[in-house]
Order: sequence, then C-alpha cells, then structure tokens
Amino acid sequence: MSENGAETLGLDTDEQNLQREKKAPETEISESERNLTEEQPLDVTLTRTSAVQDRDAGENNDVEEQVLNSNFLTIKDSSVQSDLPEDNRQEGASPKKTSFINDFGNSTATVKIMLMPEGHMMTMAFAIGRSIEELKNNFANELKVPSEFIQVFLSGKMVEDHWSLMDLGLQPHSTIQLEMTSSDPDKHPIRLMKPLQDYNMPDVLTVRVQTDSETDPFQDVVVEIERATRWKAFLGGYRHKATGAEYHHATVQTIAKKKPDSTVETFSRDTQTVMVKSQSQQCTNSTYTQMTKIGCYVSNTEDKLISPGPYFTADQYHSKRLRAVITLQTYTRSWLAKRKTYQLSQNRDLHLAWIEKEERRKRDERKEQMKAEHERRINPESRRDFALLYSALEKWKKEELEHIDATLEGAERKAALCALLEQETQLIASIGRHRIAAGERNHEKAVQAFLEKCAAPKSWRSFDGKVTQMDTQDTIRAKELKDLYSNINQPYFNKEERLDILLTLKHIVKEHDCKLTQDIVELIDRESDLLMRGVKKTNLEGLRKRISTLFLQYIKTPTFNPQVAKLLKVPQNPAQLKNNMYFCRSCSRYLLSTNFALTVNTRRVGQCRRCSELDNEARTREVFSHYKTILKSLHKTEAQRNNNGKMTYLIQERELRYLVDVVWGAQSALSAWSDMHDLVMVRWDHLSEWSPWNCLLLTKEEATAHNKVEDIEKAYGVEFIRNVKHKHTLAKKYFSQIPVMAKYLQDMDSQPATHSNLLVTKPITTTTAKPLATIPKDSGAKDSQ
Repeated sequence: MSENGAETLGLDTDEQNLQREKKAPETEISESERNLTEEQPLDVTLTRTSAVQDRDAGENNDVEEQVLNSNFLTIKDSSVQSDLPEDNRQEGASPKKTSFINDFGNSTATVKIMLMPEGHMMTMAFAIGRSIEELKNNFANELKVPSEFIQVFLSGKMVEDHWSLMDLGLQPHSTIQLEMTSSDPDKHPIRLMKPLQDYNMPDVLTVRVQTDSETDPFQDVVVEIERATRWKAFLGGYRHKATGAEYHHATVQTIAKKKPDSTVETFSRDTQTVMVKSQSQQCTNSTYTQMTKIGCYVSNTEDKLISPGPYFTADQYHSKRLRAVITLQTYTRSWLAKRKTYQLSQNRDLHLAWIEKEERRKRDERKEQMKAEHERRINPESRRDFALLYSALEKWKKEELEHIDATLEGAERKAALCALLEQETQLIASIGRHRIAAGERNHEKAVQAFLEKCAAPKSWRSFDGKVTQMDTQDTIRAKELKDLYSNINQPYFNKEERLDILLTLKHIVKEHDCKLTQDIVELIDRESDLLMRGVKKTNLEGLRKRISTLFLQYIKTPTFNPQVAKLLKVPQNPAQLKNNMYFCRSCSRYLLSTNFALTVNTRRVGQCRRCSELDNEARTREVFSHYKTILKSLHKTEAQRNNNGKMTYLIQERELRYLVDVVWGAQSALSAWSDMHDLVMVRWDHLSEWSPWNCLLLTKEEATAHNKVEDIEKAYGVEFIRNVKHKHTLAKKYFSQIPVMAKYLQDMDSQPATHSNLLVTKPITTTTAKPLATIPKDSGAKDSQ
C-alpha cells in the first residue's frame, strides 16, 4: 500500500468511527470479552487513544491533531498467561512457551506521545516487550533532551522506567497514548526539533476496516508506512480533452525483488538470432463503400467527377527533379557564397581594426618614450640621463656648426664660432650644476636607504607562508640612531627644539670616549653657544653640515652601531688584494679590475670607467643607453627560456655595440628598420643557446613572428639565410679572440673560425694608451691577457 493511499484510507475510516461513536455507547465490549471478565479476574484498562494526524491543506500548513474516540481493550501480562495452558504457567516452562513469549514481546504497537505542555503529538511503532527506559532514550535522542529529565505519564500517573508496554496492558497491533514532560522545563524544555510546517506523515496509522464477522463488524488495523527509497518511475498517462485532467499510469511502491543469479552459466540463442516477422493489421475504423442498388438509394449531390490529366512520363519526372535539384543547389551555393563573403568582410574589418590598434599602440609607445626622454633631459638623475644630455648637446653643436659653415664666411664665421663656444660653455656649466644637485640628492637617498636597511627588523618566512619580523637589540639601536640623524638634518626646528636635539645627541655620543666623539661634542657645544647668542640659521649651515657628517661617520662605525657591520664592505687581505689591482694612467690611481672596461682587442690596461666616461663627455659624447636596453631585454628573454645560459652574461655593452653596429649594421635584418628603440636581439635557431653566432637583430613585431617559426629553411629564402650565415661567421671571427667565448666555439662540432678571404671590418679600438716603460713591482700592475 502506498503512503498516499494509506493516509487516505486512514482518514476515511476515522471519519466512519466518529459517526459510529455518535450512535454507539462510549464503551463497547463484546460478549466473549464479558464472559472472560466474569470467569477470571483480569486487570483490564480501558484507554482512549488519539489516532491520526492530518496535514491541513490551508496556506499556513498547520498540523492539527484530531483525537478519534475509539476504544481498545488492553490486557496485562496476567491475562496473557491466563489464556495459556496450566502446565505452561508452571516454573521452568518449556522452550515453546519461551519462544511464544519472545514472539509476543517483539510484536509492535502504536505508541502516541503527547509532548506537554505544548500538546504536540508524536506517533511511532514500538515493540511491546521493550521498557519505558528504552522508549525515553529513543525520544531523548530525537528531542535532544537527557533521558534522566524525561517523565512519562499514563492517565495522570507516572510510569516507572523498568516497566514495559506489556506491563501497561498493551497488546500487539493496538494503540496507547502517553504523556511526556520534563522535570526541569526551564533548562531542558521538551519541544519538537522539526518545525510544524515541515512535519511529515507519521510512520504508523491506525485504520478501522469493515469485516464479514457478525460479532465484530469493524476491526482496527495498524498500518506501518514504509518510506520509499527511490522515486517512482513516470510511466506516462492520459489527459482528458474536455476537462484537462491528467491520469497517470500507476506503479507500485515496493521495490521488486531481484532474481537471484544462477550459478549455472547459460547461453541463449535468442540473443544471437534475428527473427523477421510479417503481420498485417486492420485499421481501427472499418471502411466501407455503399452504392445505389435495388432497395437502397444513395444521394449523388455531393459526388465529384474526376477526369484523368495528361500522362506524366518518367523523363518528365526526372527532368522536374533535376530542375528542383538545380534550384536547391543555386540557392544553397548563393547562401554559402554570401556567408563566405560576410566572413571575409568580418576578417578584413578585424584585421584593419587590429592594424589601427597596433599603429595607435606604436604611436603611444613612441610618444611615451619621447616624453620619458624629455623628462630625463629636464630632470636628470642618473649617469645615463647626463650622458643623454651631453649627446643632445653634441648633436646641437654639430647642427649649429653645419649651419655656420654653410651660411657664414670670414670674420662673421669666426664671431659665430666664438658665440657658439661661449654658449656651449654655459650649457656645460648648467649641466654640471644639475649634476652636483642630483649627486647631493642621490647621496641623501643612498644614506637614507642605508640607514633604513640597518634599522630593518629580522624577518623570515615560515612554513605557512607568513612573514615573521623580530627586532633585536642591534636593530633597535640602529633605529634610534636613524631617527636622531633625521632630526639633526631637519631644517624646520626652532631654537628650543634644536637645543633639545643637540642635547640628546650629546648624551648618546658621550657614551663612548674617542677622538670622533670628542669632535662631535665640541661642535655641539659650539652650535649651542651660537644659538644662545642669536646667530642666524644661514650662518650655521656649515657647522651643522660638519655635525651631520661626523655623526654619519659615528653611525657607520661598528663599535657604536653593531648592526652596520653586516652592511659595510669588509677590507680584503692586502696580500691578495694587490694581485687584483691595476693602475689608471688618467687619474693616476690604483683600482680594482672591476673598475676597468676591457674590450676584446685590449692588450694593456688603459683608463678606468670614470675616466672613460669623462673623456666621452668631453670628446665624443656618445650614448650607450640603447645598447644597454637591448642587453637587458636579451637577458630577460634568455632567462625565461634557459636559466643555465651563460653566454648572454659574458657580453658587455661595448661588445654588443660592435655586434649591433658593425655586424648587423644597426638595422633590422628583415625590414632595415634603424630606430634603436624598436630593435631587439633574438635567437636564430630556437633550439640552440643564444650566442653572437646564433643571433638575429629584428624589431619587436618581427621578433614575435620569428619566435613562432618552426622551420627556418622553409620560412626564409636562400639569399636571406646565406646573408645571416655570413654575419654569423663575422661574429665568430671577432668573438673568438675572447678566451672564454673561444671555449664555447671549441665545444661546437663546427671547425674553429680561421682567417679567410672574407671582407671583415676591423674592430673599433677604444684604448690608445701605451704601457709605462717601467712599472714598480709593488704597485701590483698586471698585463691583461
């Protein structure tokens, strides 16, 4: 029986019970039960139970409990034993008696629990042999209330925990109503955990059915609802055309039992044989033809006279089908052509839009480059910025010279040249003033960064990715000195604040007694005395600068600031240091080898980097920033492709300049584009590491397209490939003079580069200094190999 069917049936029978109880007396006891009561005294209890819960169909879906007045006769254990034979009531009953009692106790009955004081009703099926304590434990888990606080009452009397439902006189398949309260309603109230609107159909229904028995025409049956474990299949149905009512095919609720698998392996021939069967069928409506005859008249008013048309031959039919096919093909091809044309137009519009976007992007990039270059010229900060200024000055000077030579002669030309020289001198002086100011700003930034680095706390990354920071005694000391240095250099303090800062500095410096601290204390006392005399701030700038410089020297001393010891350069051993020292003939100083720029054809150590930059500013005024940009782009690209590559880091700016200007002619190998801002260096063969003999100078767009080429032999022409190979040979011939790069050439399978009849441009010579006739041995000078 399905859930819906059982629920409907239960409601119908309960309504019948209500109507019958209006007519019948309140308590009905059959004649056999009356005889049983008279013959043997039994503990008989008449209980009135509430049966069925119904879900209201209203909008609020409130559950209302309806109490059906049906009488049940419950007999205790004594009545059960009285029905048994006399020998079974004796001690040591037979196994038959024991099994009977067990079966009797395992029988279920309907238990209705009314939760007080709210009055909610809960119904469940429960074995009559189980105790009230087990019933309380079951409801304790469901109501989330400890079982020791639950009290069960029957007709106003408390029921003990060790009693069973049989002790209360409950028979199998009967119904009993109990009341459940809490001994501590404040802390552990009893209420339904599930809201009323979500309350579902009970698990047990009591249904009164009509029987054929004359003594008891009605019988109460307890129906246990089995919850469906699967959705019922939709088998289709019918819909009434007039009313629109739908009738679905029914399906059973109970899952069909699966046929057990046979242990014998069988083979069916039906699954391997196809049977074809022909069967004629008759239409649902019988058809007939009625004609006029003797005794039957059929009207011919609605008859139609049909005459045959012209005969339609097979050739005509095929020609008609051919015309139809041609028409279909015409329209289909027209549609395909229109769709292809539309697609081509869309692709063309997208391509034109992409070209316009790329041109706009190039213009914006070019504008940004010019704007950045203009900003660098107005506000120069680094050496590259000042080199750009000197290059612009040299370009302006050449243009003015060409204009003077082309337009003026004689005395006028000499006067114009003198004016040009004076103007150039003023511009050089202006650039020098800008350089001094930028040097001071950079020095202040470097000092501030140095102090920030000293005062930074210790930090490390833990296993969970979080960064932990810790201040030590040394970092706290460095932070105090950094704050004090910032306050000393602050020019906006008044006289009282300046005196407080000087007093604080004096107390900190006096912690250590040495020549440096004594000088600082003496200068502090001097400034304090001058401030008390009312000297102007402008007259104290030199004194304050000396105090700041000496205090910075105090901060950089590891004895006074231990944290700075990790940031200062540790002096090397003089015995080892002299082997790496070289003499600069321009500034007459001994410097480390890292301060000299050595080229491939260098035989003697010439000028240091600083002297080379000064000579460039005074004479040639060339700019190497473009080559440095190309080299940085090359480093970035090769680092993404191969982290183990070393060849790109052996190339310096001067070698890259020779490779770009002399070998590749400072233009793109494909389009001959000569703007240095757009040129990059890429690999010629993608599978090999970059090297001067495996490179190609292209624009950024051409480099992107070249990196997508899979087969170089198919992508480029024979003449272009031959030209690229020739340039690679020139690069091998030049860079083979470097011992480190010659080792890479020897590792290759190809033969080493030799002198040939090829026309090779000689490398640019950048050093013209000759070695001294005699160099003292203690100077540590050494020839470059």
